Amino acid sequence: MTTQPAATPPPNARAYPLHTPRGTFAVVDHPAAPGVEPRGVALLLPGFTGSKEDFTLMHEPLAERGYRTVAVDGRGQHESDGPADDESAYARDELAQDVLAQAAALDADGTPLHLLGHSLGGQIARAAVILDHAPFRSLTLMASGPAQISDSQQQRVKLLRDALAVMTMAETWEAILAMGPPEEVGGPARGIGGPDLLRRRWLGTKPAQLIATGRQLCTEPDRVDELAALPLPFHVLSGASDDTWPVPVLDDMAARLQARRTVVPGAEHSPNADQPLRTAQAVADFWDSVDGTEATEGTPPTAGQQA
Repeated sequence: MTTQPAATPPPNARAYPLHTPRGTFAVVDHPAAPGVEPRGVALLLPGFTGSKEDFTLMHEPLAERGYRTVAVDGRGQHESDGPADDESAYARDELAQDVLAQAAALDADGTPLHLLGHSLGGQIARAAVILDHAPFRSLTLMASGPAQISDSQQQRVKLLRDALAVMTMAETWEAILAMGPPEEVGGPARGIGGPDLLRRRWLGTKPAQLIATGRQLCTEPDRVDELAALPLPFHVLSGASDDTWPVPVLDDMAARLQARRTVVPGAEHSPNADQPLRTAQAVADFWDSVDGTEATEGTPPTAGQQA
């Protein structure tokens, strides 16, 4: 994945603290484009070591399709506060309850609310809809698999957790840069924005959040059957290659969910950064189909879509 230059929200977006009964969360909120009929609202959850900025390049193309998008820093991520040392605050169900509180606070004005999670964010989104699917019109799992991450990524996450046990966040950052950044599941030196933003995001993230969610990524059980039992439309989207959850694993999960399946050419573990326009098109096509507004003639097919 290449580092993208965007470091600030798009011109029409608004960054603000979203207040909920479970705390305050930093969000970037982009409205539907002027003159475009509003079609819905989407809550976007970032992955491990990520932040709301990971969706920067998707806001405008989704706005042109009529979707208001709200990207959020989860508890203890970047600009959202959380305890530095209390790992229990980052248990999966705690983070899932946060998502339900964020959804309730968005004030979607009766329009459909779609949920999208990237990587770790997908597993948090899954836990949220298993707790309560009622607020959501659909769920998109972006580069987010059925259970624990691959063995190679587990080793990288373990190295990160071991480093955080003996070093400060600043020391760990310097060590990561000295070694060269690992792949995205543990790669805070990669992503959208320049080095200053990425360092600031890393230093703003709480070590307990990284340790707890890293452990969860390495031990996550398969909950696909629980998810499949819910009356929600699902979308499984990934790049053409992914070493966090291999593409055949994601194909199998999509089949089990009877989900729409999209493979984005030219993208790896972060389609939102690698191919944001193609990814936004695929996501909007899915949301349109859920609400029966998908165009038929004159609309190009979803990139890499599989039946």
